[in-house]
Amino acid sequence: MLVNLAAIQELLGRHMPDRQALVWRDRVFTYADLTARTRQLGRALLRLGLGCRRERPDLQPWESGHDHIAVYCHNGNEWIEAMYGAWKARAAFVNVNYRYVADELHYILETSAARAIIYHATFAPLLAAVRDRLPALRHLVQVRDDSDNALLPGAVDYEAWLAAERADPIELPYSADDLYVLFTGGTTGMPKGVLWRHEDVFFNGLGGHVPGFERLDSEEKLLRHVDAGLGGRFLVLPPFMHGAGQWATFNTFHRGGTVVLPDEVRRFDPHATWRTIERQRVDQMSLVGDAFARPLLAALREGGYDASSVRVISSTAAVLSPAVKQELAALLPDGTMFVESIGATESGLQAMSWDAASGPGGQSAYQLRDNSVLLADDRRRFVEPGSSEVGWMATKGHLPLGYLGDPERTQKTFPVIDGVRYCIGGDRARWAEDGRLIFLGRDSACINTGGEKVYAEEVERVVKGHPSVEDALVVGVRDARWGQRVTAVVSLRDARPTPTIDELRAHCAPSLADYKIPRALVVADEIVRSPSGKPDYAWAKTFAEDSSCQMPTRS
Repeated sequence: MLVNLAAIQELLGRHMPDRQALVWRDRVFTYADLTARTRQLGRALLRLGLGCRRERPDLQPWESGHDHIAVYCHNGNEWIEAMYGAWKARAAFVNVNYRYVADELHYILETSAARAIIYHATFAPLLAAVRDRLPALRHLVQVRDDSDNALLPGAVDYEAWLAAERADPIELPYSADDLYVLFTGGTTGMPKGVLWRHEDVFFNGLGGHVPGFERLDSEEKLLRHVDAGLGGRFLVLPPFMHGAGQWATFNTFHRGGTVVLPDEVRRFDPHATWRTIERQRVDQMSLVGDAFARPLLAALREGGYDASSVRVISSTAAVLSPAVKQELAALLPDGTMFVESIGATESGLQAMSWDAASGPGGQSAYQLRDNSVLLADDRRRFVEPGSSEVGWMATKGHLPLGYLGDPERTQKTFPVIDGVRYCIGGDRARWAEDGRLIFLGRDSACINTGGEKVYAEEVERVVKGHPSVEDALVVGVRDARWGQRVTAVVSLRDARPTPTIDELRAHCAPSLADYKIPRALVVADEIVRSPSGKPDYAWAKTFAEDSSCQMPTRS
């Protein structure tokens, strides 16, 4: 089987043309519809002279031989069509964060050397502000929305652009080496373009080899898999501008399922989410930890929606705290499965759990995939199960080639150890006594207090279990005695009293060593996160330093 994502879409379109692929508001797209529209988009790009310019054997790992098509849109059918359509022209799409300001937008378009951009009309003014500084950006395709913004000079209307093209197959030499370019969210510095080969990303994280299922390395196996009824009706909440939304979508397609989008896609609206679940009889949904789950809980209680169709909740990029999971399970049908996964743009899927919160002391524990290991601090030896040593999560096997235009970072993140190439993305973990993995969080969010290392995400999971806390981030604030003072920045649940710092410390004491427990507490109206639910630690640190903190009565 040719493991190329465009070729796989064509295969699925032939095999199940009448099955629903995408449902959004009152629009239904079958697999045949998706095949036809993505062919039209691919032909439109080819007509502009865009596609593949250099084949993989002629390139370094950090180089792309494809023309890059930027996608600057809210979720919708256009996003999915742009991804597949770019691949069908043998170009590569580039994901653009729609929350960028002008300088950030210019950075991503310049760094990616985007030749064309597909964008919602609402973003036309900001694009116009940077366009003259982007000589490589030659082609503009504007998607209509309710903003009523006119076409930018030289731009074409998206639907008219597609309608001008035929929908018959495109005969090109598709390759397993064709690229999937995915820019990171920029939570640990400026966004970086990760270069995945189609074959590697399919088997790593897009459903080609899911734990517990056979490796889908032939057309026969793939078609049996999509006919097994596992796909269901999957509601995708994270934005497509981040990997979590994209990967949930492609996994659904590669199980033969239907992707359902909530009616409101410009922002996260929990009530609109439940209305969509109720109307479309959604049985599976993806979210990003407590940042999505808590508002969904509140809306479900307020609206009394029919959630009886829900069978599976999956969370990635941020874990669900035990308290939130228990509350959600109490309102959903008996037996609803919670699937949590750990991974990163650079590493793909590293660990999964169907019962993450059953680890020691209520900590989240995961089953490490057979392609992942725990490396010691020196990155020269493995940390074996049974050891209490904190290590680096590392992945081998199907990995990205590297970072676009950055040989130094490519070599640092993807080192060769004992002849095997690994990805070390910056996540820290340690073994639990039962042989599973306790995920501690990003090293970049680590706090050094009194010479001890504290991993923010480990503390946040416990803090969020306090009955008054709605959401929380934990940061290190400058401290004359400790170097950094562990500080909890929290938002509160409606009608719940603000806990004192002593009350919060008492809540954390059964689960955390004393040096990990917050010594200061700051209350915010709302915790700032990206649309995908990722934390903004820079905001939290600044907010904590500028605010009056509750301090413990004793240090």
